[in-house]
Amino acid sequence: MSHDIETFDDGTAVFFSARQDAWHRLGTVTTECLTADEVMRVAHLGGWNVRLLPLTATEITDNGVTTLDVPRHFATVRTHPHTSKPDVLGVVGNDYRVVQNEQHCELLNLLVDEAGAHFETAGSLRNGREVFVTMKLPHTLRLADTDDIDLYLAAMSSHDGTKPWRVIVTPTRIVCANTQRIALRTARASYTIKHTASARSKIAQARTALGIVWNYCDAFEKAAEQLIQDSLTDGEFQKIIDQLWPYDPDNEGTRARGNRQRRTDTLHHLFTDADTNQGIRETRWAGLQAITEYLDHHAPATSDEVRAHRVLTSEALAAKKQTAYELLATA
Repeated sequence: MSHDIETFDDGTAVFFSARQDAWHRLGTVTTECLTADEVMRVAHLGGWNVRLLPLTATEITDNGVTTLDVPRHFATVRTHPHTSKPDVLGVVGNDYRVVQNEQHCELLNLLVDEAGAHFETAGSLRNGREVFVTMKLPHTLRLADTDDIDLYLAAMSSHDGTKPWRVIVTPTRIVCANTQRIALRTARASYTIKHTASARSKIAQARTALGIVWNYCDAFEKAAEQLIQDSLTDGEFQKIIDQLWPYDPDNEGTRARGNRQRRTDTLHHLFTDADTNQGIRETRWAGLQAITEYLDHHAPATSDEVRAHRVLTSEALAAKKQTAYELLATA
């Protein structure tokens, strides 16, 4: 499973995590919350001094060496955090403006001024071409007094011009390239800042734009609570299952019929008997949780690694979960 976390020749990973390991077991895990300066130091993200250098083209012929300037194009270069040597990250256009890694922490500190918010993860992807810093928000959603859902504020950017500077709110804890993609897909509030001269002035706009963060929290909690309040019978749950996994009984072989029955039995067990649904049984929220738990933990897979990779990266899996929510919310 590819994580794309930057790793130096000596095995040091450019990543930090607060209090818990990531699945890749890389980087530094701290026992305490860190300040912005500490995040930069522990995650090896500080002091990169990303800068633009004029791009040139060199031609070697029998007549000698000719060096030509490449107009309106620059190389983005950092001071490598391990070797201290110049390190080329990408090629950008004339209007690109550098955003230093330290500015990610500054932005998150500006956006979140409430007690309880703390830096959660930070790291470098694709050998320094992308970076991310996340904060865990102090707002934990409590659903039916049983389910707590954490929310994270993440700042992401690229030093090679391939992605804008982006801030999102997501329920996904970013620890690698895969979870970053998941977080971007599941983001419910976001703000994008292009790498241009006006980037710094637009930071103030980000906080205003991300005011929808709290509206999203309220809306999510309201939608979930509605599913909790609405009852769902076994028969209705079976109809949802049949819509998610349609089949043709006239053309179903013995093996397919057996697989379908095992899946159905597992889903009904999760819906009616599993401890994970205690306190919310016979509700549409329990139906959604049963389907999600099946897809993440019980659907057949050749190995635990294959299963984890599917959960983190599969667009089809995410789409099925979204369809399940829509069916349960509108039925």
